[in-house]
Amino acid sequence: MYEGDVLAGNWRRPGKGKIPKVPAEPDLVVEDADSGFCGAVVACDKEAVTLEDRFGKRRLFPLAPAAFLLDGKPVTLVRPAAAPASGPRRSASGSIAVEGLRARVARQSRIYVEGVHDAALVEKIWGHDLRVEGVVVEYLEGVDDLPAIVAEFGPEPGRRLGVLVDHLVPGSKESRIAAGITSPDVLVVGHPYIDIWQAVKPSVLRIPAWPEVPRGVPWKEGVIAALGWRMEPAEAWRRILGAVSTYTDLEPELLGRVEELIDFVTEAP
Repeated sequence: MYEGDVLAGNWRRPGKGKIPKVPAEPDLVVEDADSGFCGAVVACDKEAVTLEDRFGKRRLFPLAPAAFLLDGKPVTLVRPAAAPASGPRRSASGSIAVEGLRARVARQSRIYVEGVHDAALVEKIWGHDLRVEGVVVEYLEGVDDLPAIVAEFGPEPGRRLGVLVDHLVPGSKESRIAAGITSPDVLVVGHPYIDIWQAVKPSVLRIPAWPEVPRGVPWKEGVIAALGWRMEPAEAWRRILGAVSTYTDLEPELLGRVEELIDFVTEAP
């Protein structure tokens, strides 16, 4: 006969000394022992960890002893140790970061980027590099305005203009407008995507691929519906941009074009 109930006590929360401590590394999938919420680690500080489930829902949980299940077994999540510094610090674009950067007088050359979201992404990844080089990025509301902008800008050696446009593919309106810009001091490049959202690797957002949107359906709204996200496009973009931290989160088709523009406008006359 057993002395007492073998099921008595909190079997999901054994004593502190009986469970392993596991660093809450990004993408580690665990289950909250109390609520049953299961998700991947997306953030962790000294007091709490943020989990995101497969539907994109996020919840914050305290780093309590034996509070989580890993492969069905209780564990205590702890904040990961900071990685030791090795070599020079890198910027988000992968370049060597310039410590103690002071504002530089802006060059006469400029980069124009079509779309607010495009400009925000360029700033997040290449902002440090652009400030080092003294390059100002301007917002291009639409590619239809490009010929007038070029004429007003007055490009010449030492005063170059680089332009990044969406969906620059053969036969498109964008490609026809770009072909009409003939100044040697203007470089128009673009990515093949319908929208800059697609330049973010799907794996960064934990989706298998960007959905195909039927003709006649607004692209952003179609993507949001296909992914099952219950949010407006502005909120969806904040979520996408928030998931991007370095150049490795972006597709090569965008990386190469932006680097090409920076090289073009900073080339010595």
